Formats: sequence, structure tokens, C-alpha cells
Amino acid sequence: MARPLKNVDAHAAARLMKDGALMVDVRESGEFARVRIPRSQNIALSRFEISELPVSPGQAVVFFCASGNRTNVYAARLAEKAGEAEAYVMVGGISAWGAAGLPVESGSGQGNDAPRDSIFGRLFSR
Repeated sequence: MARPLKNVDAHAAARLMKDGALMVDVRESGEFARVRIPRSQNIALSRFEISELPVSPGQAVVFFCASGNRTNVYAARLAEKAGEAEAYVMVGGISAWGAAGLPVESGSGQGNDAPRDSIFGRLFSR
């Protein structure tokens, strides 16, 4: 049975990342293309069943989405995918990461899974 996911805030997630944790963004590819945490991996929930989780033995995993809602709704599925890895959910998602002043990368996202003129898109388009 998979271990339950633990909640962490953005600063704790950043410390875990610095210590080698795998950051897994479960948003869709278009969302990821527009704004992302540097060095994070994109494994969209829509492709989760067919995707491998590139986690090394002993490596922690931090899952996140835009606001934390998707990761909370699908926590059991994420925990199952993490297997025996120490696994976390970043509370508030990438929105909380950006609000905490932590680095994000942005690009010209393609796809129609989130409107470009959304409030989230405007927050990180600067």
C-alpha cells in the first residue's frame, strides 16, 4: 500500500527540491509550457496512467498543480504512483510558489487547456 501524501508549503518544497526531490507538475502540457518551476517534470493527470514517474530509489517526490486543488482531489492516485517514495503535495500549487517569490520559468504555451488571459496567466506573464 502506498504511503499517504504529506502537505508542504512552497518554501518547504523548495528545500526538498534543493535536497534532490523530484518536482512533478500534474498540470496539462499547455499550462506547463506557459509557466513552470525550473527543473520540474510535467506528468499531466490526463496521461498519468501511461507515464512513468522518473523517481530514483530514496528520492522524495513533490506533486503540485496550479492551486493545489487537483493534487488534493487526486491525492490517492498520486500516492499510488509514488509507490514507496516519500511523497508530498505542495499546498497552493505553483501559484503559492510564485507568490512566495520562488523562481518560475515562462514560455509561449501552446494548447487550449487554459485561457491565456486567465488570472493565473496574467500573474506569471510579466
